[in-house]
Amino acid sequence: MSKMKFEKALARLEEIVEELETGEVDIEKSLEIFEEGVKLTRFCSKKLEDAEKKIEILTKDEKNEFESQPFENKEGNS
Repeated sequence: MSKMKFEKALARLEEIVEELETGEVDIEKSLEIFEEGVKLTRFCSKKLEDAEKKIEILTKDEKNEFESQPFENKEGNS
């Protein structure tokens, strides 16, 4: 799972939620995909935490304090 992309993991997690919400899955299969969903949730959470840490490092100033800067997307809109 460590080589999985965040977007793919999130998409699979959405599929699992939809599958479980239907209520048409037997108990064994429900437990199996629920376990997969828990692993994917942990994976996605870790990826988001890592991204947040990287952003914090990149936005610290010379005094090691965070600078507040507006986010601008590629089109230049905030």
